[in-house]
Amino acid sequence: MSKHIFKDRAAHVPDFCRPTVDAIAQFGGKWSIFVLANLETGPRRFTELEEAIPGISQRMLTLTLRTMERDGLVSRAVTPSTPLRVDYALTERGRSALEPLKAIHQWAEQHAGGIVDSRRAFDEREP
Repeated sequence: MSKHIFKDRAAHVPDFCRPTVDAIAQFGGKWSIFVLANLETGPRRFTELEEAIPGISQRMLTLTLRTMERDGLVSRAVTPSTPLRVDYALTERGRSALEPLKAIHQWAEQHAGGIVDSRRAFDEREP
């Protein structure tokens, strides 16, 4: 796969903001979160991940796993067999992301109703 698919997600921000912008970009999409959650309990095969994540295409799962592998969040182990066996697992870096992401998830659950109410009130205001 071409290395050109990997974009510099923090290309237009000040240097001191780059790590944060890059991390938020990595976890800002829903697929990375699903992959992390599914790998939390241990290594999984590609097909297991595909079946466990509703709505994800093979291409999107491949791109997500490649990006996460490139960032050192996921490891890929190939076992020569017929058919070829490929297992994915969280690295220590990937595992370390679980705690802050769970905190964001808890915050979102606590505030979801209020956010919906605020959006409704904002949208109902006269322009």
